[in-house]
Amino acid sequence: MKRTLILFAVLFFLTSALPAQEKIELWPGLAPGESVREPNVEPDGNRATRVTTPFLLVYRAKEVKTDALMLILPGGGYSTCFYYNEGIPNAQWWNEQGVTAAVLVYRVPRPVGKPIFTPAWQDAQRAVRILRSRAKEWGLNPEKIGVQGYSAGGHLTLLTACNSQTRAYEPIDALDEIPCHVNFAMPVYPAYVLEDGAEGPNTAKGNEADFAAGLNFDAKTPPMCLLHGDKDIYSPMGSVKVYAELRKHNIPCELHIFADAVHGFMFWNDAKNTKTWRSRGLEWMKVMGFF
Repeated sequence: MKRTLILFAVLFFLTSALPAQEKIELWPGLAPGESVREPNVEPDGNRATRVTTPFLLVYRAKEVKTDALMLILPGGGYSTCFYYNEGIPNAQWWNEQGVTAAVLVYRVPRPVGKPIFTPAWQDAQRAVRILRSRAKEWGLNPEKIGVQGYSAGGHLTLLTACNSQTRAYEPIDALDEIPCHVNFAMPVYPAYVLEDGAEGPNTAKGNEADFAAGLNFDAKTPPMCLLHGDKDIYSPMGSVKVYAELRKHNIPCELHIFADAVHGFMFWNDAKNTKTWRSRGLEWMKVMGFF
């Protein structure tokens, strides 16, 4: 049954996807740490399994209702980038709400000899700088940039939101002088948040675990809306710990833990209470003044 649902979801997303208005490559030459520029690999038409030339896909709403912009970070365990099913459909949903969106296709697979998130984090910081540099051109507010990501992309959302004062790479041009902080963040079932699950599912439910290496809440850490399932193999205690940490710093945060919901609940109909998960984020944006 679940395989059928996955196939249906993939087919629905693929057949309903509209082309982006603009594709923007992140780096003028080689990406940091790369030795080659080669064609990105998409073996089955719904994911990228090897990306050395990361890019943004920009989706602009027909009827713009806010000057905010949403950067979307797909998941895939930092081994693949599922931008067709976790990226594009969510960008289209935001467009339907009147929000401009951009999907980041970041570098995969995981690097050797570095933290699993290093290339993706570099790409995310560069992507924010590009979007901030283009915001006024698109009639948007460069201080209303949000980021929403799922699973590994949820972890990347946290890295992007919490570490903007730490350079992920050495500057290569004038664009890198632009700030890379985001103004709000929506991590959705983020993985790799806790030390007992830094590279995979949590080994001890995450109940007593500290944050995994790499998450450093700084002066530019923005308000967040976190969404997680309580049956997730990537423990919801990661989101709970983020919520608690933000409260210590007096940073506004909203937290939704969905009963009976597993990892990747956006694809499943089993937990009916998750059907409104997208709307929860939209309503939070309105309360916070980003919409």
